[in-house]
Amino acid sequence: MIDIILADLILVFHFLFIIFVVGGQLLIIFGLVFKWPWVRNYWFRILHLAAIWFVVVQAWVGEICPLTSWENTLRARAGEATYAGGFIQHWLHKVIFFQAEPWVFGLVYTLFGLLVLLTWVYGKPIRR
Repeated sequence: MIDIILADLILVFHFLFIIFVVGGQLLIIFGLVFKWPWVRNYWFRILHLAAIWFVVVQAWVGEICPLTSWENTLRARAGEATYAGGFIQHWLHKVIFFQAEPWVFGLVYTLFGLLVLLTWVYGKPIRR
């Protein structure tokens, strides 16, 4: 039972990580447009940049996210069904039936990472 609870907690954390990366970028863009000072917070921006580039590098080297692997291991130990591929691929398929080769996801992650870098350059964070 503990393995199922831990797997579910990892799933929730994984979801929150994605929300942080995608939602954080949206907030940064809106914040730069509307001049919200908090979006220039250095530590928020460095954490955000590191989060997306962790994903990008994983895609480049062909690795599955460690959160996905950990969750699958726990579910398998608990006798629950696991899923193949990455977290995003699995849930996108489940939610919107989107299928693509892994390189497509790598390209999307890379382009998103470049967008994060662009907003870093355009709206430089302020270190206090």
